Order: sequence, then structure tokens, then C-alpha cells
Amino acid sequence: MRSIVCSPLLVAVCCVLSACASESMPGAGSGTGSTAAPSGASAGAPETDDQKILNALGQALSQNLLPANLSAEELAFVQRGMSDAVLGRDALVALDEYGPQIQGFMEARLAGAAEGELELATAFLEEQARVDGAERTESGIIIQEMTAGTGARPVAEDTVQVHYHGTLRDGTVFDSSVDRGEPATFPLTGVIPCWTEGVQRISVGGKSRLVCPPDLAYGPPGRPGIPGNAALVFEVELLEIVQN
Repeated sequence: MRSIVCSPLLVAVCCVLSACASESMPGAGSGTGSTAAPSGASAGAPETDDQKILNALGQALSQNLLPANLSAEELAFVQRGMSDAVLGRDALVALDEYGPQIQGFMEARLAGAAEGELELATAFLEEQARVDGAERTESGIIIQEMTAGTGARPVAEDTVQVHYHGTLRDGTVFDSSVDRGEPATFPLTGVIPCWTEGVQRISVGGKSRLVCPPDLAYGPPGRPGIPGNAALVFEVELLEIVQN
């Protein structure tokens, strides 16, 4: 599967959001105005291209906050910090005091979320191992053949062309060459361990369902759109072993 990364522009914007978020933490009595956070609900549906791009920017930024599991109340403080900073209003709290605490705050939230996700992933893997036709490898990957292939099987050093559809345990799609309408080509040495092992068990022309344990996917750190310690599900169709 292809790597999921943030573009340099998005990383820069995310840094701005983090700085704004530090301004939004509740502070002792401020005389700089109301502490009520403005709601994004006042914005209508985007009509112009610029409005649609700005809406997309908000969605992109949200991917970096999702793992923190913010409540609606907590998100309101983030929104207030961002709007105050962007619009040039006085900050409710001091950035130099609360800014250095952002990383620790996020790390604690991510660690807590990853711990809870690991419990859910473990239960999901046990459930999937009991599905008819499923086979569990020694490493913990659960493989279920969907269509038998008739060609050769790749080895770890091969480059392959595949179509795949990746979802979280709840069915949320996070990456899909099928949805993009274009197969992916990559070396088996350059993907997550679940793929390196699992794709070698598929013959060309075949399709299998791989359920990947967290330690053979992205582990505790996760990726944008993929929680830490998430079990991942892939439907993989092996189209070709690419000759180098």
C-alpha cells in the first residue's frame, strides 16, 4: 500500500493550528472578550472554488486532530484559538506559557487512544480468526482467500502490481486503489510487514482478504486517518509480478 504522508504545506498549516490551539486552553479571568467559542455552523455550504478549498483545508487539518479524540467542547477551544490568531484578536492565554505543553498534551492523548484501540483490535482479530475459511499465520496475520489465483506467487524481493481496498475494523475506508481506479505498483520490501508476508501467499490472478495486527501495520504511532494500534483490513488482488 502507498505511504500516507502530510504534504509540507499541510505540515506547516498544522503547526499553525497547534500554536493556535495552545492559545485556546482555558485561562484565569481574561478581560479580552467573551470566552464563548464561535461555531463553524454559521458558515453555509461552500459555493465558490475558494470556499470549497477552505472547507477541504479544514477537513485536512482535522485528520491531525482525530487521534486526540477531542470532545465538542474541547474542539471549541481549538476553534477559538485559531480564529483569534487568524483574525488578529487578543489571545485568551499566553502562547509562550502553554505552547510548550502542546506536544506533551497530544502525546498523552494519543497514548491513551492507542491503548484503548489495542484492546479493540485484539478482540477484532480474535473475531476475524473465527470466520469460515480464515487462516491465521504464525506472525498473527489473518488471511482469507476470496479468489484463487492461477499464476506464480511473489517472493519478498519482488515488485508487484495490485488493486487493494483498505479499511479500519469499523469499515472506514482509509486508502483504496480500487476507488482511485488505478492499480498500485511497489516492492514488497517497501510496505508494512503484513503486506510483505501476506501478498507472498497470493498467486497472480488471486484475491485475498488480509487482516493485519497493529504490530505488523503502523503500530502505536498510527498514521493520519489510521489510529494508533489499529488493526487493518485489506482486500488485495495480485495483478502481476513486475519484471525488473
